[in-house]
Amino acid sequence: MGHNVALISTIAAGLGLALVLGFIAARLRLPALVGYLMAGVVIGPYTPGFVADTQLAAQLAEIGVMLLMFGVGLHFSLGDLLAVRRIAVPGAVVQMLAATAMGAGVALWWGYSAAAALVLGISLSVASTVVLLRALESLGQLESFNGRIAVGWLVVEDLAMVLVLVLLPPLAGLLAGNGRIEAGELCLSLGRTLLQVGLFVALMLVVGRRLFPWLLWQVQRVGSRELFTLCVVAAAVSIAYGATLLFGVSFALGAFFAGMVLRESQFSHRAAEETLPLRDAFAVLFFVSVGMLFDPRVIVDHPLRVLAVVGIIVLGKSLAAAALVLLLRYPLHTALTVSASLAQIGEFSFILVGLGGSLGLLPRDAQSLVVAGALISIALNPLVFRAIEPLQRWLLARSQFARDLAARDDPLAELPMSTDPKYLARQVVLVGYGRVGRRVAASLQAAGIPFVVAEQNRAVVEELRAAGTPAVSGDAALPEVLVQAHVARARMLVIATPDTLGVRQMAAHARLLNPEIEIVVRSHNDEEALRLAAEIAGRVFVGEHELATAMTRHVLERCRG
Repeated sequence: MGHNVALISTIAAGLGLALVLGFIAARLRLPALVGYLMAGVVIGPYTPGFVADTQLAAQLAEIGVMLLMFGVGLHFSLGDLLAVRRIAVPGAVVQMLAATAMGAGVALWWGYSAAAALVLGISLSVASTVVLLRALESLGQLESFNGRIAVGWLVVEDLAMVLVLVLLPPLAGLLAGNGRIEAGELCLSLGRTLLQVGLFVALMLVVGRRLFPWLLWQVQRVGSRELFTLCVVAAAVSIAYGATLLFGVSFALGAFFAGMVLRESQFSHRAAEETLPLRDAFAVLFFVSVGMLFDPRVIVDHPLRVLAVVGIIVLGKSLAAAALVLLLRYPLHTALTVSASLAQIGEFSFILVGLGGSLGLLPRDAQSLVVAGALISIALNPLVFRAIEPLQRWLLARSQFARDLAARDDPLAELPMSTDPKYLARQVVLVGYGRVGRRVAASLQAAGIPFVVAEQNRAVVEELRAAGTPAVSGDAALPEVLVQAHVARARMLVIATPDTLGVRQMAAHARLLNPEIEIVVRSHNDEEALRLAAEIAGRVFVGEHELATAMTRHVLERCRG
């Protein structure tokens, strides 16, 4: 052929080989993601045979990151982000400092310079939002409270990395020991970055949340499905690109905020569904591009260093995060979910080590170690998530310390002694105080029906108690939380949380404590709803906005009857 087909050959080879190796991985009971990564290794520059265009693959992967983060923004409101700020902000900052210290410590032991050790440590401290989202979506936990904490945590990490990437070039000379930097220059760089990020966020919240939902409405009125999909994709990509070009914000964060403002539209769910095939296809290309960066020789040349890097990523920073979550008095399951979310590294790590290498701060072997750690940790991450439930059961069954954590003296974990008796018998136990839970609670309160809220977000429990609403803090999948909500004497259990994994446990514990209790549950699809209805012998509602109305009407009818 007389023209260049590098783009076509890269897409064809990447997707085709990912399909074959992903299928083989799935048949071997391994995550398909392992096959995608291996496909990248096969067509990468460090293995014989066909070599795909790495630059084109990296750009295709960036599009995948944009679309995936845009989809998250469609389901993640600013209120969700602010709701988890008390745990996400301090947790992310302290965890990044701990992981950086661990990474820098071993790098100094290996003989790296202080600058190289610092860059290596920071690159190991930030997890991949793309990998996390894939894991949470596959488990149905993206909209759960634990999922919102994990996403909020990584958004804070991404914001911190934006500052690091901006400050590293002016600090490079000082870190390398061959130059100096004026304090004024450093403050100017930091102030400029904060101003740019602040302007972008303000513009999106003030202008974007009015303009883009209106634009989507106008396109929808035309009645063309193709134009609707085009509008959604164009908004995601163009806003992400504009955010990077004009405000210095990463593609990922730009697309995330674009999704958040488009969420204000009533067509946000349709927008998420329309872009799902594209998001899946380009997400595969992202993992293929990661595999293309991997040089297998690093495992042969530095096996112990690779093992140390993987240990810091999978164990070190995960244990640090779990300890922080437990210190903030959140449940064990939340601690395990957040720690599993952080047990990998990804896109920002690659950007940082690339920048460090171009500035002469990081040697090439260190870059290979980071890519090796990313590849192995990404491949292990789905297995780490699958181990959460068995590990929690094992800890509670065999560890007195774990049981003490679950039953520790926490003023928010039980109702005050002064609670009115009407909330202790024939009341409704409402699990979850999100968008659906709030509507159910408002209707119950308006009808004068007593209810107790069980919610994992401690800040929400504090606000409810301040407003005079009885509430307990904790994971309702644990029987002790339901006991504190007095489910044994309740008339109804309403599970308004989207956490599909814990619903069955909640229902089973509630039936054990109160065989006559009526159970009402929410679900996301008809197939899951049928299974839940049969398993819990209760009423299941599907959807979100229409679900809240129907669910509330049913609860009120049953309570009044």
